[in-house]
Amino acid sequence: MSKTFTVILGVLVLIVGVIASSALFTVSQTEQALVMQFGKPKSTIREPGLNVKIPFIQNVVYFDNRVLDLDPPAGQVILADQKRINVDAFARYRITDPLRFFQALRTETAFRDQVGRILNSSVRNSMARNSLSELLSEKRNDIMNEIKARVAAETKDYGIEIVDVRIGRTDLPPEISQNVYNRMRSERVKEANQLRADGGKAKLTIESQADRKRTVIIAEAERLSQILRGEGDALRNQVLGEAYSQDPEFFAFYRSMTAYREALAGGDTNLVLSPNSDFFRFFGDQTGKK
Repeated sequence: MSKTFTVILGVLVLIVGVIASSALFTVSQTEQALVMQFGKPKSTIREPGLNVKIPFIQNVVYFDNRVLDLDPPAGQVILADQKRINVDAFARYRITDPLRFFQALRTETAFRDQVGRILNSSVRNSMARNSLSELLSEKRNDIMNEIKARVAAETKDYGIEIVDVRIGRTDLPPEISQNVYNRMRSERVKEANQLRADGGKAKLTIESQADRKRTVIIAEAERLSQILRGEGDALRNQVLGEAYSQDPEFFAFYRSMTAYREALAGGDTNLVLSPNSDFFRFFGDQTGKK
Protein backbone atom coordinates (compact mmCIF):
# COMPACT_ATOMS: atom_id res chain seq x y z
CA MET A 1 0.00 0.00 0.00
CA SER A 2 2.77 2.40 0.83
CA LYS A 3 4.45 1.93 -2.53
CA THR A 4 1.20 2.52 -4.40
CA PHE A 5 0.51 5.58 -2.31
CA THR A 6 3.93 6.95 -3.06
CA VAL A 7 3.44 6.51 -6.81
CA ILE A 8 0.04 8.19 -6.68
CA LEU A 9 1.44 11.03 -4.63
CA GLY A 10 4.28 11.48 -7.10
CA VAL A 11 1.87 11.57 -10.02
CA LEU A 12 -0.29 14.13 -8.22
CA VAL A 13 2.74 16.29 -7.47
CA LEU A 14 3.80 16.10 -11.12
CA ILE A 15 0.33 17.04 -12.29
CA VAL A 16 0.16 19.91 -9.83
CA GLY A 17 3.59 21.08 -10.98
CA VAL A 18 2.58 21.02 -14.64
CA ILE A 19 -0.64 22.86 -13.89
CA ALA A 20 1.20 25.41 -11.76
CA SER A 21 3.85 26.00 -14.41
CA SER A 22 1.18 26.56 -17.06
CA ALA A 23 -0.87 28.75 -14.75
CA LEU A 24 1.95 31.05 -13.68
CA PHE A 25 3.74 33.54 -15.94
CA THR A 26 5.98 36.56 -15.44
CA VAL A 27 5.98 39.97 -17.05
CA SER A 28 9.38 41.71 -17.13
CA GLN A 29 9.99 45.43 -16.68
CA THR A 30 10.31 45.94 -20.44
CA GLU A 31 7.06 44.15 -21.29
CA GLN A 32 3.32 44.37 -21.02
CA ALA A 33 0.95 41.51 -21.71
CA LEU A 34 -2.53 40.49 -22.83
CA VAL A 35 -4.14 37.39 -21.37
CA MET A 36 -6.02 35.65 -24.20
CA GLN A 37 -8.75 33.08 -23.91
CA PHE A 38 -9.75 31.25 -27.07
CA GLY A 39 -8.25 34.08 -29.13
CA LYS A 40 -10.07 36.84 -27.26
CA PRO A 41 -8.37 39.24 -24.85
CA LYS A 42 -9.46 38.87 -21.27
CA SER A 43 -7.18 41.18 -19.30
CA THR A 44 -4.27 43.58 -19.70
CA ILE A 45 -1.18 43.43 -17.49
CA ARG A 46 1.03 46.53 -17.44
CA GLU A 47 3.01 46.03 -14.24
CA PRO A 48 5.97 43.65 -14.05
CA GLY A 49 5.79 40.61 -11.76
CA LEU A 50 4.34 37.12 -11.35
CA ASN A 51 0.77 36.55 -12.59
CA VAL A 52 -1.76 33.72 -12.84
CA LYS A 53 -3.87 32.49 -15.77
CA ILE A 54 -6.15 29.56 -16.38
CA PRO A 55 -3.88 26.75 -17.58
CA PHE A 56 -4.47 25.21 -21.01
CA ILE A 57 -7.30 27.66 -21.66
CA GLN A 58 -5.61 31.01 -21.53
CA ASN A 59 -2.38 32.11 -23.14
CA VAL A 60 -0.30 35.27 -22.91
CA VAL A 61 0.74 37.68 -25.69
CA TYR A 62 3.63 39.98 -24.81
CA PHE A 63 4.25 43.50 -26.10
CA ASP A 64 7.32 45.67 -25.63
CA ASN A 65 6.75 48.84 -23.62
CA ARG A 66 9.98 50.54 -24.72
CA VAL A 67 10.42 53.08 -27.51
CA LEU A 68 10.56 51.15 -30.79
CA ASP A 69 11.64 52.04 -34.34
CA LEU A 70 9.55 51.94 -37.50
CA ASP A 71 11.60 52.24 -40.69
CA PRO A 72 9.47 51.63 -43.80
CA PRO A 73 11.01 51.43 -47.30
CA ALA A 74 12.07 54.72 -48.87
CA GLY A 75 9.63 56.47 -51.17
CA GLN A 76 9.82 59.07 -53.93
CA VAL A 77 8.33 62.53 -53.43
CA ILE A 78 7.67 65.30 -55.98
CA LEU A 79 8.31 68.66 -54.31
CA ALA A 80 6.63 72.00 -54.90
CA ASP A 81 9.43 73.03 -57.27
CA GLN A 82 8.84 69.83 -59.30
CA LYS A 83 12.02 68.17 -58.11
CA ARG A 84 11.85 64.47 -57.35
CA ILE A 85 13.70 63.12 -54.33
CA ASN A 86 13.98 59.76 -52.59
CA VAL A 87 12.99 60.12 -48.94
CA ASP A 88 13.83 57.60 -46.23
CA ALA A 89 11.75 58.49 -43.13
CA PHE A 90 11.52 56.65 -39.84
CA ALA A 91 9.42 56.97 -36.70
CA ARG A 92 9.83 56.10 -33.03
CA TYR A 93 6.75 54.88 -31.18
CA ARG A 94 5.64 53.25 -27.95
CA ILE A 95 2.74 50.85 -27.40
CA THR A 96 0.57 52.52 -24.76
CA ASP A 97 -2.54 50.34 -24.95
CA PRO A 98 -1.85 46.65 -25.78
CA LEU A 99 -5.55 45.85 -26.02
CA ARG A 100 -6.29 48.52 -28.65
CA PHE A 101 -3.06 47.65 -30.45
CA PHE A 102 -4.12 44.00 -30.65
CA GLN A 103 -7.68 44.80 -31.70
CA ALA A 104 -6.57 47.21 -34.42
CA LEU A 105 -3.51 45.47 -35.86
CA ARG A 106 -3.23 41.98 -34.34
CA THR A 107 0.40 41.37 -35.37
CA GLU A 108 3.59 43.37 -35.61
CA THR A 109 3.80 42.62 -39.34
CA ALA A 110 0.39 44.18 -39.90
CA PHE A 111 1.41 47.15 -37.77
CA ARG A 112 4.58 47.82 -39.75
CA ASP A 113 2.72 47.53 -43.03
CA GLN A 114 -0.22 49.73 -42.00
CA VAL A 115 1.63 52.42 -40.06
CA GLY A 116 4.52 52.38 -42.58
CA ARG A 117 2.08 53.33 -45.33
CA ILE A 118 0.59 56.05 -43.12
CA LEU A 119 4.08 57.41 -42.43
CA ASN A 120 5.07 57.49 -46.11
CA SER A 121 1.75 59.09 -47.06
CA SER A 122 2.17 61.81 -44.43
CA VAL A 123 5.72 62.44 -45.61
CA ARG A 124 4.58 62.83 -49.21
CA ASN A 125 1.66 65.11 -48.34
CA SER A 126 3.74 67.42 -46.15
CA MET A 127 6.87 67.57 -48.25
CA ALA A 128 5.02 67.97 -51.56
CA ARG A 129 3.97 71.47 -50.46
CA ASN A 130 7.58 72.61 -49.97
CA SER A 131 10.60 73.17 -52.20
CA LEU A 132 14.02 71.57 -51.89
CA SER A 133 15.53 74.78 -50.55
CA GLU A 134 12.89 74.91 -47.82
CA LEU A 135 13.67 71.32 -46.83
CA LEU A 136 17.28 72.37 -46.35
CA SER A 137 16.41 75.46 -44.31
CA GLU A 138 15.19 76.04 -40.76
CA LYS A 139 11.68 75.16 -41.94
CA ARG A 140 12.72 71.49 -41.88
CA ASN A 141 11.82 71.18 -38.17
CA ASP A 142 8.35 72.57 -38.81
CA ILE A 143 7.85 70.02 -41.59
CA MET A 144 8.94 67.20 -39.26
CA ASN A 145 6.48 68.35 -36.58
CA GLU A 146 3.71 68.51 -39.16
CA ILE A 147 4.45 64.95 -40.31
CA LYS A 148 4.52 63.74 -36.71
CA ALA A 149 1.14 65.37 -36.02
CA ARG A 150 -0.36 63.75 -39.14
CA VAL A 151 0.88 60.28 -38.22
CA ALA A 152 -0.27 60.67 -34.61
CA ALA A 153 -3.74 61.75 -35.73
CA GLU A 154 -4.14 58.79 -38.09
CA THR A 155 -2.86 56.24 -35.56
CA LYS A 156 -4.67 57.52 -32.46
CA ASP A 157 -6.93 54.42 -32.45
CA TYR A 158 -4.00 51.99 -32.67
CA GLY A 159 -2.98 52.20 -29.02
CA ILE A 160 0.43 53.69 -29.77
CA GLU A 161 2.18 56.96 -29.08
CA ILE A 162 4.29 58.54 -31.84
CA VAL A 163 7.38 59.79 -30.04
CA ASP A 164 9.24 61.27 -33.00
CA VAL A 165 9.38 61.32 -36.78
CA ARG A 166 12.58 62.03 -38.68
CA ILE A 167 13.95 61.91 -42.21
CA GLY A 168 17.05 59.78 -42.19
CA ARG A 169 18.19 60.46 -45.75
CA THR A 170 17.10 62.55 -48.71
CA ASP A 171 18.62 61.73 -52.09
CA LEU A 172 17.95 62.83 -55.63
CA PRO A 173 17.17 60.08 -58.16
CA PRO A 174 20.24 59.05 -60.21
CA GLU A 175 19.11 60.77 -63.42
CA ILE A 176 18.26 64.00 -61.60
CA SER A 177 21.51 63.81 -59.64
CA GLN A 178 23.43 63.63 -62.91
CA ASN A 179 21.52 66.60 -64.32
CA VAL A 180 22.15 68.60 -61.16
CA TYR A 181 25.82 67.64 -61.28
CA ASN A 182 26.11 68.70 -64.93
CA ARG A 183 24.38 72.01 -64.21
CA MET A 184 26.58 72.67 -61.20
CA ARG A 185 29.65 71.75 -63.22
CA SER A 186 28.69 74.12 -66.04
CA GLU A 187 28.06 76.89 -63.50
CA ARG A 188 31.45 76.29 -61.88
CA VAL A 189 33.14 76.26 -65.30
CA LYS A 190 31.39 79.52 -66.21
CA GLU A 191 32.42 81.03 -62.89
CA ALA A 192 36.02 79.83 -63.38
CA ASN A 193 36.14 81.35 -66.87
CA GLN A 194 34.77 84.62 -65.51
CA LEU A 195 37.38 84.63 -62.77
CA ARG A 196 40.12 83.96 -65.34
CA ALA A 197 38.81 86.80 -67.51
CA ASP A 198 38.69 89.16 -64.53
CA GLY A 199 42.18 88.04 -63.56
CA GLY A 200 43.50 88.65 -67.07
CA LYS A 201 41.91 92.09 -67.14
CA ALA A 202 43.39 92.93 -63.75
CA LYS A 203 46.77 91.63 -64.93
CA LEU A 204 46.74 93.89 -68.00
CA THR A 205 45.68 96.86 -65.88
CA ILE A 206 48.44 96.26 -63.35
CA GLU A 207 51.06 95.70 -66.06
CA SER A 208 50.04 98.88 -67.92
CA GLN A 209 50.14 100.88 -64.69
CA ALA A 210 53.54 99.40 -63.83
CA ASP A 211 54.89 100.16 -67.31
CA ARG A 212 53.59 103.74 -67.08
CA LYS A 213 55.14 104.19 -63.65
CA ARG A 214 58.40 102.67 -64.92
CA THR A 215 58.48 105.09 -67.86
CA VAL A 216 57.73 108.04 -65.60
CA ILE A 217 60.39 106.96 -63.07
CA ILE A 218 63.05 106.45 -65.78
CA ALA A 219 62.22 109.78 -67.43
CA GLU A 220 62.33 111.54 -64.09
CA ALA A 221 65.63 109.85 -63.23
CA GLU A 222 67.16 110.84 -66.59
CA ARG A 223 65.93 114.41 -66.17
CA LEU A 224 67.39 114.57 -62.69
CA SER A 225 70.69 113.00 -63.90
CA GLN A 226 70.97 115.60 -66.67
CA ILE A 227 70.35 118.36 -64.17
CA LEU A 228 72.92 116.97 -61.76
CA ARG A 229 75.42 116.39 -64.56
CA GLY A 230 74.96 119.95 -65.79
CA GLU A 231 75.36 121.32 -62.29
CA GLY A 232 78.46 119.16 -61.82
CA ASP A 233 79.98 120.37 -65.08
CA ALA A 234 79.23 123.96 -64.15
CA LEU A 235 80.78 123.50 -60.72
CA ARG A 236 83.82 121.79 -62.27
CA ASN A 237 84.30 124.58 -64.75
CA GLN A 238 83.93 127.10 -61.95
CA VAL A 239 86.53 125.31 -59.85
CA LEU A 240 88.86 124.97 -62.82
CA GLY A 241 88.37 128.61 -63.70
CA GLU A 242 89.18 129.72 -60.18
CA ALA A 243 92.24 127.45 -60.08
CA TYR A 244 93.45 128.77 -63.47
CA SER A 245 93.05 132.40 -62.41
CA GLN A 246 95.19 131.86 -59.29
CA ASP A 247 98.23 130.39 -61.14
CA PRO A 248 97.84 130.10 -64.94
CA GLU A 249 101.39 128.78 -65.45
CA PHE A 250 101.03 125.98 -62.90
CA PHE A 251 97.62 125.11 -64.25
CA ALA A 252 99.05 124.81 -67.78
CA PHE A 253 101.86 122.64 -66.40
CA TYR A 254 99.44 120.41 -64.49
CA ARG A 255 97.27 119.95 -67.55
CA SER A 256 100.27 118.99 -69.66
CA MET A 257 101.44 116.47 -67.06
CA THR A 258 97.98 114.94 -66.96
CA ALA A 259 97.97 114.71 -70.77
CA TYR A 260 101.39 113.03 -70.74
CA ARG A 261 100.22 110.46 -68.19
CA GLU A 262 97.10 109.62 -70.13
CA ALA A 263 98.78 109.54 -73.54
CA LEU A 264 102.04 107.79 -72.63
CA ALA A 265 100.90 105.44 -69.85
CA GLY A 266 100.77 102.31 -72.05
CA GLY A 267 104.42 102.43 -73.10
CA ASP A 268 103.59 101.49 -76.67
CA THR A 269 102.16 104.83 -77.81
CA ASN A 270 103.41 106.24 -81.09
CA LEU A 271 103.05 109.95 -81.63
CA VAL A 272 103.93 111.72 -84.86
CA LEU A 273 104.50 115.28 -83.70
CA SER A 274 107.00 118.03 -84.23
CA PRO A 275 109.51 118.46 -81.39
CA ASN A 276 108.53 122.11 -81.32
CA SER A 277 104.86 121.21 -80.79
CA ASP A 278 103.04 122.76 -77.82
CA PHE A 279 102.45 119.21 -76.53
CA PHE A 280 106.20 118.88 -75.74
CA ARG A 281 106.86 122.42 -74.61
CA PHE A 282 107.49 121.35 -70.98
CA PHE A 283 110.07 118.77 -72.12
CA GLY A 284 112.67 121.40 -72.94
CA ASP A 285 111.81 124.01 -70.33
CA GLN A 286 109.88 123.56 -67.11
CA THR A 287 108.41 126.98 -67.58
CA GLY A 288 106.96 125.86 -70.91
CA LYS A 289 108.61 128.52 -72.94
CA LYS A 290 109.48 127.70 -76.51
